[in-house]
Amino acid sequence: MASTSSLSLSNSLLARSASHHAPASHSSDHRPGLCLSAASPLPTFSGLKSASSSPVQIPFAPLRRRLLQRQIRAAAIETLAPAETSLVDNSVNTIRFLAVDAVENANSGHPGLPMGCAPMGHVLYDEFLKFNPKNPYWFNRDRFVLSAGHGCMLQYALLHLAGYDSCKLEDLKSFRQWGSKTPGHPENFETPGVEVTTGPLGQGIANAVGLALAEKHLAARFNKPDCEIVDHYTYCILGDGCQMEGVAHEACSLAGHWGLGKLIALYDDNHISIDGDTEIAFTEDVSKRFEALGWHVIWVKNGNNGYDEIRAAIKEAKSVKDKPTMIKITTTIGYGSPNKSNSYAVHGSALGAKEVDATRKFLGWPHEPFHVPDDVKKHWSRHIPEGASLESEWNEKFAAYEQKYKEEADVLKSIITGELPAGWEKALPTYAPDSPGDATRVLSQQNINNLADVLPAFVGGSADLASSNLSLMKKFGNFQKNTPEERNIRFGVREHGMGAICNGIARHCPGMIPYCATFFVFTDYMRAAIRISALSQSRVIYVMTHDSIGLGEDGPTHQPIEHLASFRAMPNVLMLRPADGNETSGAYRVAVLNKKRPSVLALSRQKVPLIAGTSIEGVEKGGYIVSDNSSDNKPDVILMGTGTELELAVEAAHELRKEGKAVRVVSLVSWELFGEQSAEYKESVLPEDVTARVSIEAASTFGWERMVGSKGKAIGIDSFGASAPAPVLYKELGITAQAVIAAAKELC
Repeated sequence: MASTSSLSLSNSLLARSASHHAPASHSSDHRPGLCLSAASPLPTFSGLKSASSSPVQIPFAPLRRRLLQRQIRAAAIETLAPAETSLVDNSVNTIRFLAVDAVENANSGHPGLPMGCAPMGHVLYDEFLKFNPKNPYWFNRDRFVLSAGHGCMLQYALLHLAGYDSCKLEDLKSFRQWGSKTPGHPENFETPGVEVTTGPLGQGIANAVGLALAEKHLAARFNKPDCEIVDHYTYCILGDGCQMEGVAHEACSLAGHWGLGKLIALYDDNHISIDGDTEIAFTEDVSKRFEALGWHVIWVKNGNNGYDEIRAAIKEAKSVKDKPTMIKITTTIGYGSPNKSNSYAVHGSALGAKEVDATRKFLGWPHEPFHVPDDVKKHWSRHIPEGASLESEWNEKFAAYEQKYKEEADVLKSIITGELPAGWEKALPTYAPDSPGDATRVLSQQNINNLADVLPAFVGGSADLASSNLSLMKKFGNFQKNTPEERNIRFGVREHGMGAICNGIARHCPGMIPYCATFFVFTDYMRAAIRISALSQSRVIYVMTHDSIGLGEDGPTHQPIEHLASFRAMPNVLMLRPADGNETSGAYRVAVLNKKRPSVLALSRQKVPLIAGTSIEGVEKGGYIVSDNSSDNKPDVILMGTGTELELAVEAAHELRKEGKAVRVVSLVSWELFGEQSAEYKESVLPEDVTARVSIEAASTFGWERMVGSKGKAIGIDSFGASAPAPVLYKELGITAQAVIAAAKELC
């Protein structure tokens, strides 16, 4: 081991952070860092040896004034290079160098976090996490989320050592490459063993809250005094970046409120973000904040090789049953890199060949890239039989549970497998043409309550707008700390957190069907979560009411304009805007049946009539003919509409037919579903030869050229709205049947 490297690293380990990094001393879990007074001797790093084998003393004079004003971070006073390496040291260094080698091989990635978090990763996966490598989807496994997803090579290395087939050695060697099972951020649909898709910081910890919520809810409903059939933890590693993002605060606030005692977050407190030391922008006391949020807080000062401290902290966290735990683990980013550790230089790029060699020398790692020592391989191999045994024991336990509690077992099995109850669709309300009309948000409420009767894990709620969204399940109470068996989730004014938590609920097991509600315009606050829903193939139902200028007097801040177009542009999202009762039921049917994509339902505040010709079945096609007086598939003009404006297209068609026109009215409730139909079907609805086409929608016209063609006309709103009663807005902004009639006459 080179003494020059040792001295360089020892200096890099000196703290940069001011006193805000030390938790308050009043708590028994807060262990203050070492502070130097004028009389304090400078600490000796006894594990660092010079060429003469004498301990290396850090020069006193150049550092005295600086250290008087700053704390030495706890990890800096450890023994950095023990004379003899243990099996645990070998395992931890294996994790570090699998990450370093993969990033180097790809010449892309983030080696710093895996190098710093390898100790906590090893202790967690090797000693605490309950899993079966050969069945990543075993129901009662512990869930692990890497919220700091840029450090994904930490997770891939752990999955590889644990024996997951998704992370074989060749997969690590193809890190970040085309077709790889080891993409640049964790993706659940690519890598079995990865629970959720993380990348945007803060989303992962919010997903973890959703996973823990699902566990607490199912445990409360199905566990018996003589049999705890649902019993697993959710662990999450998050970093400084996650802590800064607002979505994390929202979700963690709810986790504390709900008392999610089986949620344990390991905070990688390394003080470094992309732009440098977090002192430049992040000086709050995170420990105090989490205490205020209702979390149990522990501080592990030595995260670099304080295995016993990490182990003890997780044990303590598991003993706390009534609140989630945040373990602040102070680490050194890029630990072991002599020239780049403890700096942003190791955050987001490969170390480079020269620094990799220096790191190998410093950590005493003489092996070739991607080498796993035999003792490490043998040690980790036990997880395969142990995991199989854990699952087998649980299966036996479930069999006994099933004998005693047949009804509950059948329901739980359906939730675990995602199998929908036979005949569930009969619960969807249907409407006759003479039924009274109503706002589609009211019709949505009927669907929610009917589905609650037949879908056992249908759960959800609103961001403090339940009375406006009409999103409560009337037969159930509120999911709270002491009533976790209930199914209404009160998210408070937290749209960011709400969407991300629902993603976690959806990823817990196939039968969990979460919905969440707010005003359509506030999807702006949850767009990242909706995008992750789509990317991770998660069935979340987004119930978005007040879908247009029809909400009226609240004005343009609350009136969505470009939102329909934006979600139509988002891959793997079903954007549904139903026109009346039957279409609203059809939208819910589609949302439940589509298990691998989210649905956004845009629902009206204002009342709409029941329209003759609409149907539940038609919604499944995305676009269909509502009325038509033409023959031979040759109408004079085709009028298209969605939602509340379909009524205007029907009214315009009625007037045009009086003048002898052959008019077809088409509902385009979901462009995505229509686009998936056969060419023959699409031709039967929108014949290519009919170029006289008019669309009407109280939203941006962007995208409608795909439907109306170059010769058609799109009536919409390409400006913001205004504050006025809804009928006035529709008239002043030209969203009228008269505008449709005038446009149609120009075309035919």
